[in-house]
Amino acid sequence: MTLTPSLASCVQELEQEFSQIPAARQQLLKQLAHWVRQKQAQGRPALLNFICTHNSRRSHLAQLWAQAAAAYYGIKEVHCFSGGTEATAFNPRAVKAMQAAGFQITAGTAGENPRYEVHYAEGAPPLQAWSKRFDDADNPSANFCAIMTCSDADENCPFVPGVEKRLALTYDDPKAFDDTPQEAEKYRERVRQIGREMLYAFSRL
Repeated sequence: MTLTPSLASCVQELEQEFSQIPAARQQLLKQLAHWVRQKQAQGRPALLNFICTHNSRRSHLAQLWAQAAAAYYGIKEVHCFSGGTEATAFNPRAVKAMQAAGFQITAGTAGENPRYEVHYAEGAPPLQAWSKRFDDADNPSANFCAIMTCSDADENCPFVPGVEKRLALTYDDPKAFDDTPQEAEKYRERVRQIGREMLYAFSRL
């Protein structure tokens, strides 16, 4: 599947940065790749649910990047989701940072928790992105891998019903820099880090 041109350009840059991923992180990402490979061998879909406290930034970034990475490397039957221990909204700063990376994101609904349509590949239906709990009806309820993208969710959510594998792949929260001169830089940094790591994981398949 061919990524949209704007996103493909960013992906090609990030592929040249795999050496920046620390060895300990590479081992975690290889675990993720191994689990997806197991599902392929079993003829079953790989269901990935990225979980953070508010489902507003890191979990969305990881969900969208993982789906794009699977498409880029031609890994079929990978379905990515995200959720939080509570629902808030897909933060506009995170949306803007993902748009800058090349994702085509438009708001499909208004309100305090808008739904966004996310285009990432030619001919692929858009992903629907909005904030929700990890156990929302639109998320998988069994036989999935839970990837904890923030330490708060990992610590405060010791039990995730239906999980087959759980992986703590935590990221620093760019929220700490909201309304500071470093805001745009830190969101860009986190978007690129998560993109780099999701691409690395799927490149191992």
